[in-house]
Amino acid sequence: MGEPAMDREALDLIIETVREYAARKLPLARRLGIDQTEESTEAIIRELLGPEIGLHLVFIPEEYGGMDGGAHGLYRVCEVLARIDLGIATALFACALGTDPLRVGATPAQKERWLRRIADEGLVVAYGATEPNAGSNLAALRTTAEPVTDAAGNVTHYRLNGEKQFITNGAIADLYTILAKTPGGPSFFVVERGTAGLAPGRTEEKHGIRASNTAQVILEDCVIPADQLVGGEEGKGLAHASQVFSYTRLMVAAFGLGAGEEALARAVAYARDRVQFDSALIAKQGFTHRLLVPHAVRLSAARAYIEEVAARLDGGSEPELPTEGAIAKLVATEAGNRAAEAAIQAHGGYGYVREYEVEKIKRDVRITMIYEGTSEILMSVIALTRWQDTLRTKGRFHLDLADELERLDPSGTAGGPTLALAFRALGATLAEARKQRLTRSQHVQFRLAETMAELEAAGALVRKAVRGGDEALKTRARVRAREAALEAAQAATEIVVGAGTLEPAARAAFEASAGLDACRAAQAGRLADLDRVAKELAG
Repeated sequence: MGEPAMDREALDLIIETVREYAARKLPLARRLGIDQTEESTEAIIRELLGPEIGLHLVFIPEEYGGMDGGAHGLYRVCEVLARIDLGIATALFACALGTDPLRVGATPAQKERWLRRIADEGLVVAYGATEPNAGSNLAALRTTAEPVTDAAGNVTHYRLNGEKQFITNGAIADLYTILAKTPGGPSFFVVERGTAGLAPGRTEEKHGIRASNTAQVILEDCVIPADQLVGGEEGKGLAHASQVFSYTRLMVAAFGLGAGEEALARAVAYARDRVQFDSALIAKQGFTHRLLVPHAVRLSAARAYIEEVAARLDGGSEPELPTEGAIAKLVATEAGNRAAEAAIQAHGGYGYVREYEVEKIKRDVRITMIYEGTSEILMSVIALTRWQDTLRTKGRFHLDLADELERLDPSGTAGGPTLALAFRALGATLAEARKQRLTRSQHVQFRLAETMAELEAAGALVRKAVRGGDEALKTRARVRAREAALEAAQAATEIVVGAGTLEPAARAAFEASAGLDACRAAQAGRLADLDRVAKELAG
């Protein structure tokens, strides 16, 4: 993608239109009814893709009839949809995901043929990659595409056979992009609804996102013309899939953010009205500092990081940011899930009943930690690539981030110096882990990846607060920086001390070099800032 064509005014108009539609067509009783009965929402999806709203145009390039909202537009739309209903958001996300192989890999003629139709007709699209035995590991797929040749040996058609699993829009799509093995390697194919040999299988009964259709897709001797091989060349499928991870994972990050923000907003509203022991819950530290403030702060950090990644993608010079996309999804979906869990607790017994909807939000947001790469897959990506960055920079990668934060926020009004302590502790931990060869342990890799991701997201919040944030955002940034310092110190203790290989003197030397005492000392002022965030939430 280059720079997006859509301006912010047009994006705001689409978002407002979606909100108005939801207010008219998707009130609480309707959403709860869909969730309870799992009735088909195909009509709703088609209305959102129809001429009055045209939500799909945000992810279609301008030259093929779309509005090209770019990464920022996708993030904003996904967040808004997630705050309404994550199942419906998922169905629309699948339409975007299904067009991605065409957007990045199709020939100009194929783009004109298929993307133009999707834009003009509002086609429902499904992305057919996952299989019963091939989830995140797409290279393990078993669906085959056997070339069919004419008398002269020219490939005229492909015969597809296989089974796709957990396909969003699987039973309602007009168009499918199917990943299958060819003699030349994994490849994407476009298959239209009604093609002989293509049929939906079992529709899944799900824990959450019940407003989205999730079904098997069965291919039995499904013969399609050779010109429906995406890109016209075999073996490009995995490359096409990997090229869009930055965008798709950013979209799911926005789902986690939106669902978490909605759950938090409901918890805040409930706490303002609910009186216990002569005062509202929102006035009680034991409530706010445990169930509201930590989640508000983490969601702010997730938003700041998502915005940074979207801006970089839309800048045009960095078409792929796979590590950053993984970090955005990991921190935002984990934060959204925690916020939804806390919102149930914040409502007490009412949080456990359907009519307050927070239990539905929790069931819905849980999937964001699974689809488009589980949290564990993301940790593997982050651990590998950031370790490579550490080696490439001779250990300077996180230390340079620390230096940047100290330069940007020398007075510490947004927590820059505190977060710099966290990055220095992380740098020392990585150096010691390398020395002791601890990164051979997958547990250590995952623990490091978690810490790296949380610290980098906290850095985005500090930068946002310094460059234009109000006092409330700076307070949140300070809170998050202090949390990050403790997290870095805890990770250092778990990884290096936990390995059990250091003598007492060597352990003390490591803790001093990592600045763990400084990380703990930086907590001074924490309680006052927690009080400030709680007061801000109380309004």
